[in-house]
Amino acid sequence: MNLEEALFEAEASMEKAVEFMMHEFAGIRTGKASPALVETLDVETYGSTMKLKQLALISVPEPRLLVIQPFDAGTVKDIARAINESKIGITPAVDGKLIRIPIPELSEERRRDLAKTVKTIAEDTRVRVRSCRREAMESAKKLQKSGELTEDALRDAEGDIQKLTDKAVADIDSHVNHKEQELLKI
Repeated sequence: MNLEEALFEAEASMEKAVEFMMHEFAGIRTGKASPALVETLDVETYGSTMKLKQLALISVPEPRLLVIQPFDAGTVKDIARAINESKIGITPAVDGKLIRIPIPELSEERRRDLAKTVKTIAEDTRVRVRSCRREAMESAKKLQKSGELTEDALRDAEGDIQKLTDKAVADIDSHVNHKEQELLKI
C-alpha cells in the first residue's frame, strides 16, 4: 500500500462513519413524522426477519402521522408488534389493512434525552474517526520504516491525515448542531 491509498482509505472510512451517524440521526424522532423513524425496523414474519421498508409502503399524509400499508395484509400484526417492541416509544393503531402511527408532541424532558442520545452517537462517531486516523498514521509510519517515505514526507502525510480528521469532526459537529436545533425547536 502506498501513501495515496492509505489517505484515500482513511478518508473513505471517515466519510462512512459520518454517513452512518446521519443514518442513526434519521431514526431519532423530532415530533415530525418521517418514514426514517420506522423503515429500518426488523419485522419477524413468515419465519424470517425483514426490514419494514421491504414489507410495506410508508407514507406521511399529515405532518404528525405515518401510514404504513403492507404489501401483504397477513403481515399487519407482525409489523404492529415490531413497532410496539421498538425503542421509538410510539403505539401504532391498526386500521384493517393499514397501520396508522400518530406522532405525539415531544415533552421538554424527552427532547433533552434525545439531545443527549444525539451527542452520544456523535461521540461514538468521533471515536471511529480517530480510529481511522490512528490506522492511517500507522500505515504512514510503516511506509517510512520501509524506506518508501522520508521524514519530511511522513510529517506532511501526518498533516494531511490530521486535515482529513478535522474535516470529518467538523462535519460531525455540524450535523449534531443541526439535529439538536431540530429537536429543541418547539
